[in-house]
Amino acid sequence: MEPSRGLASFDHELGRIESLLLEMGGVVEVQIAEAARALVTRDAELGEQVRDNDSRVDEMEIEIDGLAVNLLSEHQPAAQDLRRVVSTLKVSASLERIGDYAKNVAKRTTVVAKEQPVGSAAATIRRMAKLTQGMLHEVLDAYVARDIATADEIRNRDEQVDQLHNALFRELLTVMMEDPRNITACMHLLFIAKNVERIGDHVTGMAEQIHYLVSGEVPSAERPKGDVTSYISVDAADVAEGR
Repeated sequence: MEPSRGLASFDHELGRIESLLLEMGGVVEVQIAEAARALVTRDAELGEQVRDNDSRVDEMEIEIDGLAVNLLSEHQPAAQDLRRVVSTLKVSASLERIGDYAKNVAKRTTVVAKEQPVGSAAATIRRMAKLTQGMLHEVLDAYVARDIATADEIRNRDEQVDQLHNALFRELLTVMMEDPRNITACMHLLFIAKNVERIGDHVTGMAEQIHYLVSGEVPSAERPKGDVTSYISVDAADVAEGR
């Protein structure tokens, strides 16, 4: 096969994979938005739909993996072409994980919907979800444009999600201490918020892949990380006794 024909074939096949990747990203964006809407509106049926639709995301990842493996075995790319394939696989894996987190949010929504609303927790989580959804949309655009500057900006923006998560964590701990009857709802809301925070982490990972794809290097600066919930201590007895 002539080199020019081989390169054209490689570009065509990789373009097909990247188009499927963007389609997968669009589905995941909707999953995030719908999971958050189900939580705020306490719509258990919508939550079930989000859970059911996750299988589509899984199928897309499997298809992308298969196409990428075939592409690697047939063309054996090197240097930048190899980075393109590797980055595509890693972005696809991140999208699949984000879809799982959206599914987890929806799954717990069915339980939260049976409990009394807890302050503004659902609204805060929806705000977190909107931030992560917006970041995901922009990072996919940056992937298409090979826009390293936008990717780096998105990578830093995740700190906003972390700060909202920290504030909600403290608020829900306070609510549980004041009234232990809220513990069940609050614990599910804490897990939901953590899932949304992890979505932000995966989006930043995608941004780092764009940086690597364009420059051939991982970002040198350490990403700002504002999540401190792992270091907050709480006395279980205080929560149980409402102190």
